[in-house]
Amino acid sequence: MTDIKPQMEAVTLANETVRKTGSARRRSLAEQGKPKPLTWLYVSTLVGGIALWWGVAALSNNVLAPTPPEVVRSFGEAIADGSLWKNTAASVQRVVTGFVLGVAVAIPAGFLMGWYRWGRGLLEPWVQFFRTVPPLALIPLVIVFLGIGEPAKIFVIFLAAFLSCVLATFQGVRNVDSTLINAARVLGAKDGTIFLKVVVPASLPFIFVGTRVALGAAWATVVASELIAAAFGLGRMMQAASQFLDTPRIVVGIIMIGLLGFIMDRLLLLLERKLTGWQEVRA
Repeated sequence: MTDIKPQMEAVTLANETVRKTGSARRRSLAEQGKPKPLTWLYVSTLVGGIALWWGVAALSNNVLAPTPPEVVRSFGEAIADGSLWKNTAASVQRVVTGFVLGVAVAIPAGFLMGWYRWGRGLLEPWVQFFRTVPPLALIPLVIVFLGIGEPAKIFVIFLAAFLSCVLATFQGVRNVDSTLINAARVLGAKDGTIFLKVVVPASLPFIFVGTRVALGAAWATVVASELIAAAFGLGRMMQAASQFLDTPRIVVGIIMIGLLGFIMDRLLLLLERKLTGWQEVRA
């Protein structure tokens, strides 16, 4: 029987050569026609948005509409008394914990659904069912079973992240080019080798899309989860501010959530570019 090890090594070497060639080609194209950075556009749209907000708030007859200077003043007060850092740290800890747990469970579940038909049959009905149920609708039931402590808050965030990521992973496995899988099998590769060398790399772009969506879902859910008797958290801070009609403090919470979510999303995007450098994308 022919030894397939040299053939598999040749295939691996060929794949590495293609990736390196693709990377070199992209660098060459980038040097020839490198797109202009969008920094100026980012800054201009940010300044324009703040100016529009200031104008609308100034012209509004509603005295509760906060202006940018009022929000900046509220930022300073929250930083001075230390409440902003306590609330931010509590929310970040909940989001990161729920997000990491959700993604850590969603990726294997998505691979299982996409690679094995029995896995799809066992898991997909439940995933599709709970995907249509908002995690916030489960809060009363979560309180009954988990109480009002940190596990209840983290579970709600975990569920939102899991449901957002599992389908993207599943779709990534399903969309792997069957030609690559068949070629590996012809060369004698086993299922485990095909899975690690072909399916996982080809699914990475889908997985990262799922993780970025899951991150957004985690931040969108943290505010509601902190309504479950939270002592600290940005959602708790905003709820307390609403009781006293402190709209600048509410806007402070909104800005912090958006800023933190944006930074974490950029970090995920940077990691995606590092791990999927072989993928050609439009500039």
